[in-house]
Amino acid sequence: MHRRVLAVAGTALAVSLLGSGLAGAQPLPGTGSADGGGVVVPGMEAQSLPLASARIDRVDMLTDRRAAVWVESPAMGRAIQVQVLLPAAQAVSRPTLYMLDGVSAGKESDYKESTWTQKTDIVDFFADKQVNVVLPVGGSSSYYTDWNVPDPVLGVNKWETFLTSELPPLIDARFSGNGTNAIAGVSMGAQAAMDLITRHPKLYTGVAGLSGCYDNSQTNFKDAVRATVATNGGNASNMWGENTDPLWVQHDPSANAEALRGKDVYISVGTGLPGPYELGPGGSGPESALMGGPLEAAALYCTTVFDTRLRALDIPATTVYRPYGIHGWPYWQDDLRESWPTLESALGL
Repeated sequence: MHRRVLAVAGTALAVSLLGSGLAGAQPLPGTGSADGGGVVVPGMEAQSLPLASARIDRVDMLTDRRAAVWVESPAMGRAIQVQVLLPAAQAVSRPTLYMLDGVSAGKESDYKESTWTQKTDIVDFFADKQVNVVLPVGGSSSYYTDWNVPDPVLGVNKWETFLTSELPPLIDARFSGNGTNAIAGVSMGAQAAMDLITRHPKLYTGVAGLSGCYDNSQTNFKDAVRATVATNGGNASNMWGENTDPLWVQHDPSANAEALRGKDVYISVGTGLPGPYELGPGGSGPESALMGGPLEAAALYCTTVFDTRLRALDIPATTVYRPYGIHGWPYWQDDLRESWPTLESALGL
C-alpha cells in the first residue's frame, strides 16, 4: 500500500462546484453530449431501440499513429467518435487504456477531439508506449454513465453500455487489442472511471483518478454531481434519480470499493493553493486560481474520504497529495506521468 502524502493543506471546501474539467470554466449553455457525439435520433427514441450490434462506421487516419473512429452505437442511437492513439508496432497485440475527460469532454474543439489531446502532450507521451489509448469525444456533463431517462438538453446518454459492452470488442478487433484494459480519468472523468471499474471489475485491471470525487453518500457530494451536470444544462435527476434513489449507491465507488481489491489503483489531488503554473515564471497569475482553487480543494476533501475508505478495507492504492495546485490541465499532465507506473503495471507492460 503506497500513500505519498506530499502535503495536506487546509483550504476552503467548495464541493458544490466540483466537477469542472477545466479550471476557469464558466457555466455553459445547454449544448451537452447530445450535440457533441454525433447525430441525435429525433425524439430521443434511442432508449427504446431494439438491441443490435455496435459497429465501426468509419476510421479516419488523422496521422499514421492517430485514428478517429466513428462507432454506430445502438445504445446511444447515434454515431460516437473515439480517437485512438496507436503505438509504433501496430502489428503486435497490446493492451488498451481508456481515458475519460472532465465536464467539457471536447467542447473546446466543438467535439472534434478530446480535451486530453487539446490541453496536454498526451500524444507525445504515449508515442513510445506499446498500448492503444482510447479517447471518447463528447459526453459533456454525462459522468459517462447510463442515464435513467433521456435528458431534454443532454439527450440520450448510455455511456456505460457504450464504453464497457459495445466499444471494447471493436477496439480489440480493429486495433490488435489483447483483452487487457485499464481506465483513467480527470475530474468528472475520474469519478466515472472509478465508477466503471467498480461496476465492471472483470473488464479493467487498473484505474487512475486525477482530482476526482469518489463518494455519493453525502448530500454535498450529490450536490457536486448535480452542479456538474447543470454546467451544461442537464438535470442529474434524469441520470440517477432523486437523492434517495438506489442508483446513487449503485454508482458510488466508495460504497463499492471492495471491487478494487487486486486492482492497480492510483489517485492524486492538489490542495487548491496556487502552484508553479500560476506563480512561476510565465505563470497565469494567482487570479486564475479563483475558481480552480476551490474546485481542487473540494477534490482534496473527496480524495481524503476515499483514501480513508480504502485504508479501512486494507485495499492497496498509490495516493499522491500534491502540496499545491488548482483544478487545471497543467497539473493533470504532470499527474498522468506520475500515474503511468501504476497504469503500466495494470496493463502488463
